[in-house]
Amino acid sequence: MTATLTTAVTPSQSTNPKGARTARAKMRSFYPAWFFIPAIALYVVFFAVPTFAGFWFSLTRWTLFDQTFIGVDNFVRFFQDPQLVSGFLHTFEYGFVTSAAKVVLGLALALLLTSPVLGRGYLRAVVFFPVLVSTIGIGITFKALMDPFHGIINGVLGSVGLPTPGWLTDPALALWSVAAVDIWKGVGIATLIFIAGIVAIPQEYFEAARVDGASAWTIFRNITLPLSRPAMGTVIILSLIGGLRSFDLIWAMTGGGPGFTSDVIASVIYKQYQAGFYGLSTAGNVVLFVVVTAIMVPVSWLINRKPAEL
Repeated sequence: MTATLTTAVTPSQSTNPKGARTARAKMRSFYPAWFFIPAIALYVVFFAVPTFAGFWFSLTRWTLFDQTFIGVDNFVRFFQDPQLVSGFLHTFEYGFVTSAAKVVLGLALALLLTSPVLGRGYLRAVVFFPVLVSTIGIGITFKALMDPFHGIINGVLGSVGLPTPGWLTDPALALWSVAAVDIWKGVGIATLIFIAGIVAIPQEYFEAARVDGASAWTIFRNITLPLSRPAMGTVIILSLIGGLRSFDLIWAMTGGGPGFTSDVIASVIYKQYQAGFYGLSTAGNVVLFVVVTAIMVPVSWLINRKPAEL
């Protein structure tokens, strides 16, 4: 009986390997691949083509009607112009300072707003509100508030006998005044990301640490900070890219002035476009693209490394 059953079952289970592969190949459908076509087309049209065109036009002296190939002369001129070099340096200072401040303040506010503090929901809304406001609108508002003669900020400082600096007219303060406003506006999104990262940490870790008698600092150092690493990486990348590419707030508040003391590379590029130096400004765009890429690729790689690789 056993032999008979075995003989009966075995033929039905035997399959032709080649036929099975053919059947599986027929079952495969390339239908989902068609959904990639619109995304690829948009990427090529709006990113790849303009990027390659920008690299080409950076090697030319061009107008709307003609172009002349001049090689790397635009780049040589770019790095020989003191105003362009100063804007280049200001970009690094502005980008790294604002990014670091958003990370530190965002993490501190996230720790506060994930604790049982009174009015936590209202405070979260207050912190996030500046993110929703137009950057140009904020720039114009703070330009009025920081006016050295009629601004409310100096009015309050003068009423209590404190110095009333020229926030946007003093060459030593202009760039950092704009940076302070940028931090105020952008810290809300950093706080939101950190809150999401902290809330995602299993509460069992905190409860076990408290049972063991761990202090608040020990819990933060050994639990909250390491497990918030993905959120911190996101904040660092977003804020650093935004800082290095910043333009609208600076242009709305100072226009790169006084003089060129608050110029960053984006505002310098815009001024070159206004002056009709299209090839030079395009070279500046290429330099900005290369610099941001050269900074963000290793930073992103370091941030996204697995803990075992550290």
